[in-house]
Amino acid sequence: MSNVVIFGGTGYTGRNVAREAASRGHTVVAVSRSAPSEPLDGVRYETGDVAEVAPRVIPSADVVVAALSPRGDTEGRLVDVYRDLATRAAAAGARYVQVGGFSSLRPADGEPRFVEGEVPEQFRAEALEGEATRDMLVRDAPPELDWVFVSPAGSYGAWAAGERTGTYRVGGEVALFDDKGDSEISGEDFALAIVDEIENAAHHREHIGIAY
Repeated sequence: MSNVVIFGGTGYTGRNVAREAASRGHTVVAVSRSAPSEPLDGVRYETGDVAEVAPRVIPSADVVVAALSPRGDTEGRLVDVYRDLATRAAAAGARYVQVGGFSSLRPADGEPRFVEGEVPEQFRAEALEGEATRDMLVRDAPPELDWVFVSPAGSYGAWAAGERTGTYRVGGEVALFDDKGDSEISGEDFALAIVDEIENAAHHREHIGIAY
């Protein structure tokens, strides 16, 4: 079993990953700004600013999951925050799993990423910052860091929670769509895919996408 530290552990993605990892017997530490109103069984919570908590929890981690959103206190700071987490994970010899957005994927091989095209104005700043964190990993991650950048399907989030099916597909940086042209994944199945990757590392220093 692994010691899994999740930054953003009370957010939508982080909470689902924490629940899935704890259910499989992993030691789970969820880091967040404030304590959750409904703590999960088997999860230890560390609260405070990321910069203050990271030095305490990363040295003993086997896996660091970065699932913060560029909102609130992290808006405009996420690249620097993630650079620090990646550097600390490398020093600890921990695997680093960074959760990004759908718009960092490409519609087809060789085509620009979705974020380079027309993104609705209300999502554009967040999409650009999320893509900047991917670029940071590719360009600046310590060479010894074993990282994976994970993008969910296009329809993903608390607004489209869906149900657990126990199935998913893993693709590269080209977005996955089903036979109807939809790109979807439920919160629980996305977490399932991430914890499966934690337990059976199949992707190294690469960008992957998860969808049905």
